[in-house]
Amino acid sequence: MTLFSTGTDYEALAAHFRPLFARIAAGAAEREHTRTLLHDAIQMLKAAGLGTVRLPREKGGWGASLPQLFQLLTELAEADANLPQALRAHFAFVEDRLNQPDSPQRDRWFRRFLDGELVGSGWTETGSVRIGDVLTRVTPGEQGWTLQGEKFYSTGALYADWIDVFARRSDNQRDVIVLVSTHQPAVTREDDWDGFGQRLTGSGTTRFADAQVEPDHVYDFTTRFRYQTAFYQHVLLATLAGIGRAIARDGAAGVAARERIYSHSNAGASRQDAQVLQVIGEITSHAFAVEATVLRATHSLQSAYEAHLSDDDGALQAINDRAEAEAGQAQVIASELVPRAATALFNALGASDTRAGKALDRHWRNARTVASHNPVIYKARDIGDWKVNGKSPTGIWQIGRGGADR
Repeated sequence: MTLFSTGTDYEALAAHFRPLFARIAAGAAEREHTRTLLHDAIQMLKAAGLGTVRLPREKGGWGASLPQLFQLLTELAEADANLPQALRAHFAFVEDRLNQPDSPQRDRWFRRFLDGELVGSGWTETGSVRIGDVLTRVTPGEQGWTLQGEKFYSTGALYADWIDVFARRSDNQRDVIVLVSTHQPAVTREDDWDGFGQRLTGSGTTRFADAQVEPDHVYDFTTRFRYQTAFYQHVLLATLAGIGRAIARDGAAGVAARERIYSHSNAGASRQDAQVLQVIGEITSHAFAVEATVLRATHSLQSAYEAHLSDDDGALQAINDRAEAEAGQAQVIASELVPRAATALFNALGASDTRAGKALDRHWRNARTVASHNPVIYKARDIGDWKVNGKSPTGIWQIGRGGADR
C-alpha cells in the first residue's frame, strides 16, 4: 500500500509546537552569547515529535505536506536559526525513506523516528581531495561492514543518533549512503565548527575509525530521492525566512521599548518617529516577501514528492527541474533581502543595541552564513540557463580541489 503525506491541519500542528518554540526563543540570545550548544532544545523537540512531522498518519506521524513542514521550520528558525539547519540531514533522510517502497526495513526506521532518534550529516570532505574523489570508505566483511574516514561540516552530528554518510564502497567503488550509529566509540564528533554564524549547528569534524555498519544500512546513491538538492536548499530557505521574521520581531520590539532619542529626531519617542517606523516597515516587508517566496516554492517540491512513483521519466524530469529552479529563485531573493534587513535593523535602533549581550548581530551573521551555502551566483546562472535555453538546473554537485585546466 502506498501512503502519502499530503497534509494535515496546520494550525493544530503548529499549536502543538509553538509553546516549545517560544521557550526556545527566550534563551536564543543567551545561548548565542555564551555559545551554549542546543542539547536541551534538541531533547525537547525530540520529545515533542518534531522528527515525525512528515511520517504518514498511518505510520504514527503527522502526515504534513512539504509546504507545511517548511512553514513549521520557518517558525522554528524564528525562535533559533541554528535548529532547522541542525535537523537538516534528519528531515532529508526521512524524506528519502518516504520515497522508498513500503517494507519492514522502512518501518524500522519509522519506529526509530517515533522513538525520537535523529539523523545528522556526514557528506563533505575538506583538504586536498579532488572533485569527484571520496576518501571515506565502507568495506564489507564477514563480521559486518566497517566505515573509515573523516568528514567536516557534519551538521547536526553532535545531536544525532545516526549519521548519514556519503562514502565509497571499497569492493566495487560505487558511491553509497551509509547510516552509522553514533553510539559506538569508533565514531568521534568534535565541536570545532568556527564559522562566524550558525555557530550552534554542530557542524564540525566527525571521524570514523572502522565504525560498525549494518549491511542493511548501506544504500546505493543512485536510489536517493530525486529532488534531494532542492529539499536541502529548502531547509536553508526556511532558515532564512525565519531569520527575517526574527529581525522584524526584534526590530519592532526594540523600537517600542526604546526611550532614548536623538536631539534631531522627528518625535518625542522612537515609536512615533516616521523615519524609524519606515525602517521597521521596510524590514517587515522584506521578511514578508521572503517568506511568501519560500512558501510558494515549496509547492513544486510537494509535486515532485507526489510524482515520485510515476514511470514517465520525462514528466518526472520536468517536475524536478521546476522544483530545483524555484528553490534557486527563492534563494536569490532570500540571500539578498534577509542580510539587507539584518543590516537595516540597526538604522531603527541605537548604538546600545550593538552590545554583545543582546546578540542582535547574530541575525546578520546567521543569514550571511546560510546564504553562503550552495553559491547563489551559480543558482542565478542556472535559472537563466533553464529559462532561456531549457537546460536542467544543476542537481547533484560536489566540491573539492580543481585541476589547473578548469
